[in-house]
Order: sequence, then C-alpha cells, then structure tokens
Amino acid sequence: MIIALVLMLVLAACGGGKSGNSGDNGSGNASAPSGQNSGNAGGNESGGDADASVEPQIEEGAQLLVWDNADAELEWAQYVAEEFTKRYGVPVTVENVNHTDAPGKLQTDGPAGLGADVFLAPHDHTGNMAAAGLILENFYGEAIMNEHIEAAIAGGSYDGKLYGYPIAVETYGLFYNKDLTDKVPETWEELFELAKAFNDPANQKYGFMYEVGNFYYDFAFIGGYGGYVFGNGNTDPHDLGLNSEAAVKAAQFVKRIHDEILPIKKEDITYDIKDSLFKEGKILFQINGPWAAEGYRDAGVNFGVAPLPKLDNGERPTSFSGIKSYYVNAYTKYPEAASLFAKFAASREMQLKRFEITGQVPTHKSLTEDPAIKGDPVVSGILEQAQYAIPMPNIPEMQTVWGPMASAFSLIWNENIDPKQALDDATKQIEDAIQLMQQ
Repeated sequence: MIIALVLMLVLAACGGGKSGNSGDNGSGNASAPSGQNSGNAGGNESGGDADASVEPQIEEGAQLLVWDNADAELEWAQYVAEEFTKRYGVPVTVENVNHTDAPGKLQTDGPAGLGADVFLAPHDHTGNMAAAGLILENFYGEAIMNEHIEAAIAGGSYDGKLYGYPIAVETYGLFYNKDLTDKVPETWEELFELAKAFNDPANQKYGFMYEVGNFYYDFAFIGGYGGYVFGNGNTDPHDLGLNSEAAVKAAQFVKRIHDEILPIKKEDITYDIKDSLFKEGKILFQINGPWAAEGYRDAGVNFGVAPLPKLDNGERPTSFSGIKSYYVNAYTKYPEAASLFAKFAASREMQLKRFEITGQVPTHKSLTEDPAIKGDPVVSGILEQAQYAIPMPNIPEMQTVWGPMASAFSLIWNENIDPKQALDDATKQIEDAIQLMQQ
C-alpha cells in the first residue's frame, strides 16, 4: 500500500508539472529562467523546434523597447505594439532608429543595457551581429521556417542557425512615368532609344537615372553578366568575383549609360534629386524600390513598375534582394517577451497590416496569393523582378565590400578610370580588409 501511494504521488507530480508549465517549449523541456537563453525553445542547432501554439513564460514586469524606421513603418510598429500590449499585457515603447543604423548602434548600446529589446535590421548584417554575439537565436525557428518564404529564412540565418523574424522582402525594379510613355522596354537597347529621345539635360530632363556608385544597385549588372560577390553561394570570402570578366563587362555597361544617356556627375544623382525629378515628370525611367511608391502616389505621379530590362546577353540584371527582419538583442532583460513580440510582428495578421500601411512586400507564405497583394501593380512588378534577384550576402565580410565598390564605380563614372583597373584596386582593398578581420 505504501509503495502504491508513493507511485501515485510521483505520477501526479510529474503530470501536474508538465501540464501546468506555461513555459513548456513543446519538446518536453521547461523554459529557461528569466534572462536566460539556455533552455528556451530556440536553443537547438536547427534554430528551434518550438510549437507555435505554445506561448513562452513571459518575464514578470517585462516591458519592451523597439527600434523601427520612420514614417509609415513607425506607424505600423506602433500598431503592432498596441495590439501586442492588448493581447499580452506587456508595455511596448517604439522609437525611431533607422534599420541600417540599428546594428551599429547596438554594438555600443547593447552591452551598456541601453539598446532596444527588439529592433529592425537588414538581413546582410545578420552574420556580423551573430558573430559578435549581439543577437539571440530565434526562439521559434521551426514555426518561422515553415511560415515564411525561403529567401527570408536564408537572409536571417547564419552558420546554420536562424536569428531573424522576417518582416518584409524588397528588391528594386524599373519605375516609369505612364504619362510620358506607353512603352515598357523589354531590353536595354529599347530603353537607350527611348531615353535618348526624351533627354534634355539643359532642362534637367532625363530618360533614365539610377544611383551609380551605390553598389546595392551597381551589382545588378554584375550579376546579370554572370558575376558574383563571394564564391560558393556568397559564403566563401576567399573567393571574390568583383574583378572578373563579368564584373568588368558590367562596369563597361555602366560607363555606357553615362556616355549615352546620363552625362552628369555622380554627385548630382542622389536619391533625393532623383526622387524629386521623377515627381516633377522630368525622368522617364528610373531604378527604385517599393519604398518609394507611397511618396509617388501622394505626389499624384501616374507610374508603373516593371522588371529590369534584359541585357545584351539576354539575361535580366540580378538585383539584390533584402530582407527586413526583427532581431532580439542578446542583452535584453526579457528574452521571452522580446522573442514573442518579434514572432507576433512576423505573423500573417501583422504582415498584412504592414502591407496595408507601408505597401511593403510580405514574407509570409500565406499572403503571396492574397488578392490585395497580387492585385497591387507596384508589388506585382517588384515580385516579378524578385524572381531574378539574389539575396545580399550576409556574412560579416560583406561589410568590407560596400565602400571600395562604391568608389570603383564612382571613379569609372566620374573620372573615366579604366574599369578593370578600378575593380582590381577595389578587390585588393576588400581582400586586405578581410585579412585584417580574420587575424
């Protein structure tokens, strides 16, 4: 009888402990204590096997700070914060920190305990942040991987682990003024012809404009001619393809754009200048992304978006695609609450709201067939270009590429420097910088 009683007590204790633990991660392991990351749902090698239906054990007294972009994106972030607070009772403050500035700001603010608990960042910073120990692994890896497009998962992953909570995907395409042309060029030769007929530089009218010297856009031509940044699918920093035959051919093509249809200095092609001229009806075609659409609509511009025209090799330029993701600060006092907020923001409901407010392209698989999204001319044009896009490399060494390559294309454009020489010099600078990083 005594033995039977002991067994009953043991079984009752075991059963009660599991069913009553709100922090059960779905794999039979209890959640880590507040502030820990050793036993949470994201603590496995593949990025976590959490059951999406099981909520974490939110830390007592949790309150969150979130960094996001300005304007419409900030409006969306505040909406998410309000909805999250309604549902979970956790106060959330949203501050404007540009997503491209957030990773650098976190390097100092994170260890000092001043950084946001959750922040928006471009996916190409993932490797650098993960290697520096600034971000936590995704607590809900399996659920996020099942729900979002592959490019979004790849962008937010590093060294086989998922860190990001995807929020939006973006690339760029050919924007054109429908009041100025009824023809969308299928090839660059067609675009050159249309641009020359429209050009009137003396009156600041240009048939085509793009931000030369911004490698984010310059790379499209390199990729279109078969070039690459890093070898082995942009994971091998010791194999640079930036001064290859394909890259030189791309640089020569960019120089042709300058010589034939855009004969102005690189300094006169800032984003703001290009944006203003397009709104004034003084640009026929330009390269831009979905982030510009709201401003053009507000300005009353009758515009369309198409994929980038085919090059003389019959291939489309391979635009860089970027993933905006939320990341959780590794120094947060509230890892469970912060991770839950990031997951909540990446949900279908919140991504659809983001599309409604910002017009940005969602990453949630279930939204790709949503009529509202498929019927949007801007998003549909960007999605068409996206099939030719290449995710920006997200290994830490990518940060050494932007500056030297921007300088190379600027010198080719402004100073008529030999493309091969300019690219050789840039490649040498990048190789030296990578060597210093790895010492």
